[in-house]
Amino acid sequence: MHYAILCYNDENAVAAWTREEDDACMARLAEVEARMAAKGRLGPVARLQPTTAAATLRKTPTGAMIVDGPFAETKEQFLGFFVADCDTLDDAIAFAKDLAIAHPAVGAYEIRPLAIFKPNTITAGATSPRLAAVGAAE
Repeated sequence: MHYAILCYNDENAVAAWTREEDDACMARLAEVEARMAAKGRLGPVARLQPTTAAATLRKTPTGAMIVDGPFAETKEQFLGFFVADCDTLDDAIAFAKDLAIAHPAVGAYEIRPLAIFKPNTITAGATSPRLAAVGAAE
């Protein structure tokens, strides 16, 4: 079963980290990811850009309305996700616990089973100009 491990945290707290703190956190997360990848059980991992870069399409009876930022106003924001192939929910929870230990900030990890409707069509190291531009912006 594939599971999405959704990471929620206060993006302002994470954005306040120094480059060294952020690099250290990402290195700890990379160690956890490497253990899953070595088992062939880690799918896509993504870190979302700040909510200030987001837009929300809100469906209304008269059509669509676009608003800046996320629709929900919360203390924690959706910062990123992991896709993992786990045999059981308990295995997915164990992976999320490892991620939580590696990430020093207080927050939450939501573990949700996935139903894959379309397989991945983007390959690692893709040379798409759009993907290259996204990577350059980080």
